Amino acid sequence: MIQFAHMKILWFLLGAGLMIIGYLLYWRHRKRSLIRLGENELIEELMPEASGGAQHWKFLLLFIGTVLIIIAASGPRIGSRLQEVEQKGREIIIALDVSNSMLAEDIKPSRLARSKQMINRMVDRMSNDKIGLIVFAGDAYTQIPITDDYPSVKMFLSGAGPDMVSKQGTAIGSAIKLAVRSFSSDEKDRMAGESVPSQAIVIITDGENHEDDAVGEAARAAERGIKVYTVGLGDPNGVPLPLSPGSSSHRRDRDGQVVVSKLNDKLLKEVAAEGQGAYIPGDRINSLIDELDKLERAELKTRVFAEFAERFQYFAGFALLFLLLEFFLRTRKNRLLLRLNLFKTDE
Repeated sequence: MIQFAHMKILWFLLGAGLMIIGYLLYWRHRKRSLIRLGENELIEELMPEASGGAQHWKFLLLFIGTVLIIIAASGPRIGSRLQEVEQKGREIIIALDVSNSMLAEDIKPSRLARSKQMINRMVDRMSNDKIGLIVFAGDAYTQIPITDDYPSVKMFLSGAGPDMVSKQGTAIGSAIKLAVRSFSSDEKDRMAGESVPSQAIVIITDGENHEDDAVGEAARAAERGIKVYTVGLGDPNGVPLPLSPGSSSHRRDRDGQVVVSKLNDKLLKEVAAEGQGAYIPGDRINSLIDELDKLERAELKTRVFAEFAERFQYFAGFALLFLLLEFFLRTRKNRLLLRLNLFKTDE
């Protein structure tokens, strides 16, 4: 399949088409002018060196050369080629808590909105790193697999919220377990002596874990060389949960009591300690970025890009050839060739 880098230049082919019309009009005018001078046989005897066929060939060569130049200038790209790129970076998976408790507004505009702002800042600071996004509440789900496509991460992040999970709760352990399975390289690669980039899991939550063994999962991740960082958002004293973002009404439990959500920083510190990472308060995002910058960068698996191979040089080369032929082609017959008769017979 052929593509063109500059499609608009192909509009000049219409101008090349006008060359044909102009040449036909010129040749028609020329014939009429010659008819006024006399009969064709007489005119040919008076101009024995003139060659009408050569003029046609010169125009044809000029026309083809012009068309090829226009095509070459439009940047034709045919086929594809593979380009290997080597780079050093890290692999980081962010696990974002999207449970209802993250709608609390003790951090403006809300815990969840502030979390998204933090992640966007982290992504903006990344270079040559791979990043994945997991959302969790009562269970964990992969929102986007580990990738270096930062715009896609931001796009999926913008739609993250409590309505995308069917089970409410805060299963930090499930998020860690899923993140460990999501890295592109694992313990087998390390055992084989391959270069494995530093890997880290960043848990962004209020720490209200009611589902599983988050501390134990963090320890198991650390055994595999994966550091676990926790970011805590919220007020340790607790705040009522709104029914919806910006609502003045509060959520109530089955007994009619207002639901209060507290930051459990004690649990998050334990998870970070067992995961050999660090606990970062939600208002110190720069500290998290500094901690991640300490991770050693290693060569990531080679990325392969499919690119179209440029083919303009072929069109430009043939255009030059045709234009040179047109330049050297004479419109008059060569006198020496006229005198030469290879098939001369005795009369």
